Amino acid sequence: QVQLVESGGGLVQPGGSLRLSCAASGSIFSIDTMGWYRQAPGKQRESVARMASGGSTNYADSVKGRFTISRDNAKNTVYLQMNSLKPEDTAVYYCNAQLVSQLGDPRRLYWGQGTQVTVSS
Repeated sequence: QVQLVESGGGLVQPGGSLRLSCAASGSIFSIDTMGWYRQAPGKQRESVARMASGGSTNYADSVKGRFTISRDNAKNTVYLQMNSLKPEDTAVYYCNAQLVSQLGDPRRLYWGQGTQVTVSS
């Protein structure tokens, strides 16, 4: 089995920073893309940032210049550094990973359970 566990969410004032972490564990042969999504109340889940195994990144326009995604492939962990946070960044943040669990298996998409980020004064 594969598990993705997020951490680092919380309450922060506008303009503040948070760093989210997501560690993948279990039976993992290889990981391709890892990314972060978010879902605000009453809204659809949206992509925030993703990073391929080779290092290429993609960001939502709303977070460019403020958020930075990074990975530690040795630890199967992806991070999201969030700076200059705004109230509209408030959401549950989910990580995901496209990975192969065992050699010969198809690549599958796994999700974490989510972590709440609240930006408020």
